[in-house]
Amino acid sequence: MPDALAQLADLLGPRLVTTEADRRLHGQNETWYPETLPSAVAYPETTEEVSAILKICHAKSLPVTAYGAASSLEGQHLALNGGLCLDMARMNRLLSVTPEDLLCVVQPGITRKRLNEELRATGLFFSVDPGADASLGGMAATRASGTTAVRYGTIRENILGLEVVLADGTVIRTGSHARKSATGYDLTHLMIGSEGTLGIITEMTVRLHGQPEAVAAATCRFGSVEEAVNCVILTIQSGIPMARIELLDQFMVRGFNLYSKSALPEVPHLFLEFHGSSAAVAEQMASFGEIAEEFGVSGWQTATQAEERNALWAMRHNAHYASAALGAGAGGGHVWPTDTCVPISRLAEAVTWAQEKTVEMGLTATIVGHVGDGNFHVGLSVDPEDKAVMARAESFAHALGEKALSLGGTVSGEHGIGIGKQHFMADEHGTAVATMRAIKTALDPTNILNPGKLLPPA
Repeated sequence: MPDALAQLADLLGPRLVTTEADRRLHGQNETWYPETLPSAVAYPETTEEVSAILKICHAKSLPVTAYGAASSLEGQHLALNGGLCLDMARMNRLLSVTPEDLLCVVQPGITRKRLNEELRATGLFFSVDPGADASLGGMAATRASGTTAVRYGTIRENILGLEVVLADGTVIRTGSHARKSATGYDLTHLMIGSEGTLGIITEMTVRLHGQPEAVAAATCRFGSVEEAVNCVILTIQSGIPMARIELLDQFMVRGFNLYSKSALPEVPHLFLEFHGSSAAVAEQMASFGEIAEEFGVSGWQTATQAEERNALWAMRHNAHYASAALGAGAGGGHVWPTDTCVPISRLAEAVTWAQEKTVEMGLTATIVGHVGDGNFHVGLSVDPEDKAVMARAESFAHALGEKALSLGGTVSGEHGIGIGKQHFMADEHGTAVATMRAIKTALDPTNILNPGKLLPPA
């Protein structure tokens, strides 16, 4: 390792950092995983530098963990085996915009908020909104989703092509600027969701969407989680083109009241958003209102001004911290986040099961979700020093994954696998895990790329 770090220092100069402060900064995470320090942190600025870095690390078998905005919730960015943390923050440019084709080319370190700020004058926007101001490279690597996926799709549907540096430093390009292709293996989508285990993304061609003429947000409440979820199911089945439709159970609302100083009634809510022409938005809201009446909706409030809408979604995007605030009051303060995604027809069963199970197990928990596509999150309040609580949290997370699989779903619709869900890979994918291992071995024979993540130990 000293020889590899010396070569990297010759290549990068002061952009290779080994101070404890920088290493500790890159060893932290948003959840309960213990601090994990890399041996050094590199700050590349070009694809050529990333390629040169990986050539050195491949030759010296030095582990490499890519690092974006560190907002992942399954520890994907933690350097479990030490080695090099590859911080992509300096590769953060919008390289080109082609408005006629509704696409742009970006470097991986640009964040979604900054990208949309730079796109504002074009009348276009990048749609994927996972809540955190994540980097686009990290979003691609973890196959991010978010509040707008119900209408605009996940990151998977919004990437046309990639530039990727493989473990040995080889640079490849996947996809093109065309909307579809029938040539060769689909390497673009192989890399999306690979969590930095197959290559380092250095450039992305992403889809853009036209900014809607009119936008309206709304909140409403229900007597139970089941009524709220059944309202969502019928809304989606009726074909109403919702831009966002988010569920909050009563405990999540309590967390919002604590963290955001809101004064929402502590009952299940839906947060909604409608996009389109003024007439289309009015029609969508009326159609949703008719469906919601069937499920006892009350407390309808509309927000059409940008400041009101931004405040509403800022509160929703802070759900992780609101869960922590709720847990702090219960003696915790850390959050064990987990998520699943199930067929929309089984969503009510899955959510009510999760709510009842946390109560049965004596866990303080919040439920919030992008329920328009069957994805919901459970935030468990934990104290890493309390072994009994941690054991119950782990037991619940495992039971929730098993429940999702039994309903025809997946153990993660958004957070990914990382460290925490590797034990589910065989249950969900069966013998396909061996195929995944073969791909990993072919592309990364020395296992330097984010070792210890995604695939379970052989």
